[in-house]
Amino acid sequence: MGRRNFDPEYKLRVARMVVDEGQSVPQVVRDTGVGETAVRRWVEQLKADRAGEAGDGRPLTPEQRRIRELEEENRRLREDKAILKKASAFFARELL
Repeated sequence: MGRRNFDPEYKLRVARMVVDEGQSVPQVVRDTGVGETAVRRWVEQLKADRAGEAGDGRPLTPEQRRIRELEEENRRLREDKAILKKASAFFARELL
């Protein structure tokens, strides 16, 4: 059997069954047919998202996904700025 892919909304709904509704992980596993390891991972990710931490894996909430996207964009822009700064220093020396 191949690896199954779940969309973030489904993962969030399953994790909320444990975190918000107080269902046990084994009960959610039986009800959904999702593996226990995946459910536990999604629950931990949801808790990390709510605590404002990065957590492991893909974020479950739309807000955390957007934060990750912005952090990645910020990192790329910082790298671009550093490259441009080095290039301008190089060309400034060439003009002297």
